[in-house]
Amino acid sequence: MIIKDMPKFEDKDKLFDWLANNSEELIYEAKSTVKEADAMLIPATEIMDMKTETSKSVSGVIEPNEPGVIKARLVINTTNLMDSHKDVHIPGLWNKSLKENKRIKHKQEHGHRFKDVIADKEDLKAFTKEYEWKELGYDVEGKTEALVFDSTIREKRNPEMYNEYKNGNVDNHSVGMQYVKMLMAMNSDKEEHAQYKINWDKYYPEVINKDEADRSGYFWPILEAKAREGSAVPDGSNHITPTLSRKTHSEDGSEAAAKALQIEEVKKFINSLKIK
Repeated sequence: MIIKDMPKFEDKDKLFDWLANNSEELIYEAKSTVKEADAMLIPATEIMDMKTETSKSVSGVIEPNEPGVIKARLVINTTNLMDSHKDVHIPGLWNKSLKENKRIKHKQEHGHRFKDVIADKEDLKAFTKEYEWKELGYDVEGKTEALVFDSTIREKRNPEMYNEYKNGNVDNHSVGMQYVKMLMAMNSDKEEHAQYKINWDKYYPEVINKDEADRSGYFWPILEAKAREGSAVPDGSNHITPTLSRKTHSEDGSEAAAKALQIEEVKKFINSLKIK
């Protein structure tokens, strides 16, 4: 969650005391707002034709499946990663929402106008899928539960975003969500913080970017949330994405070698999904 007007503290002990004293109010405020800044984890270079199971993406420029139509698989959110809001989404958080929300939309930059909609209804399928982190381009062990969109992107529906996807420019997405169940986890040994330390010990082992969690000393485990929409955005709160985590420059600085490396990684991703 974003904490507005958060005081600055000289040490973590004072920070932890302030968080503990204000945790109920902070959580209440978070639940009353809509979060629209989670980064999503699949680059446009990994968009696939879901019907023919043929990759269209190795070059980074997407060839339409038919005139004016692109079928894309988009990872809208991943669990077990502390984002820049210090949220850690816990597997299962979308289960109830996906069953109940039949009006979820694929949108442009969280817009609220008709022209901001990229896909919905029969052109959009939202579901969760478990991936190895390495399947998403991360050289680390472990798994994540992804919120996934299979989206049919039509030029006539949103010409701007059709072209952005077609040209391989969309490497980040964001979920528009509302908190439902969340906790505070804190790495504190104070007796009065015992429950927060229990939460830390329970969820910390699954956090992939432990160095970030260690520097912060606290995070918010999100146990349930309402997925309202997923948007294409230039940037989001989750700072680790496949395009950023892969090498963009080779060891010797050769851009050509770096590009070849990225193409090979995309091929590995495609093979992992058994796409012929």
